[in-house]
Amino acid sequence: MYHSVADTADDPYQVTVSPARLERQLGWLRRRGLTGVGMERLLRARAEGRGAGLVGLTFDDGYADFLDHAVPLLRKYGFTATVFVLPGRLGGTNEWDRPGPGKPLLTGPGIRAAQAAGMEIGSHGLRHTDLTKADDDLLAAETARSREILRTLTGAEVAGFCYPYGAVDTRVIGAVRAAGYAYACAISPGPLTGMFALPRVHVGEKDTGPRLRLKHGLHRWRREPVPAADYAAYAGAPAGPDGGTGR
Repeated sequence: MYHSVADTADDPYQVTVSPARLERQLGWLRRRGLTGVGMERLLRARAEGRGAGLVGLTFDDGYADFLDHAVPLLRKYGFTATVFVLPGRLGGTNEWDRPGPGKPLLTGPGIRAAQAAGMEIGSHGLRHTDLTKADDDLLAAETARSREILRTLTGAEVAGFCYPYGAVDTRVIGAVRAAGYAYACAISPGPLTGMFALPRVHVGEKDTGPRLRLKHGLHRWRREPVPAADYAAYAGAPAGPDGGTGR
């Protein structure tokens, strides 16, 4: 799980990775025979029993620097990724991070450029809202409306959702399912773990090879595995025109 890829000098939340560090991390994966892919491709491959050697790469918030810095490096190594964007803040900034530094977010054309480069586009909601605190109308807009906007913008199905702040509960999961997504990413969802609450590990500027190995081991120990039945169900979902599911 990545966020911004840029200069890390002003990063009070430690969610930024420098382009140089990202390249070293991608190279580390490649040297170990691993391939970074978007989440929909990873999940479908696992469902079909051919996920060995694949690593899901995600970039939250849809920063403009994803297109400027991450995409060229991903393409250099033959990798893809999922970028979770905010269609309610197209061309805006990360206002939810105040008083941290403001960073530009992807525009509509920027999202289409990332898609054209082979990246999966997923929804991060409309405006980066804690959905566990949203009323029913806002929750529907953040899930269903954001998917509709992205489908219109990209001309493709939108399979994935990512919970802002990693905040999720059973009500929010129900809204995401009802909106037609095929999967959703969380961080450490505990007993909610499943296809609509996939656990992830944050990767930061300090993560060298040894730290990545440690995080991989701790992830398997600290987080519950996704039930095998969830993968089997995913295998039965019809593929959309971009390879994503049409649910």
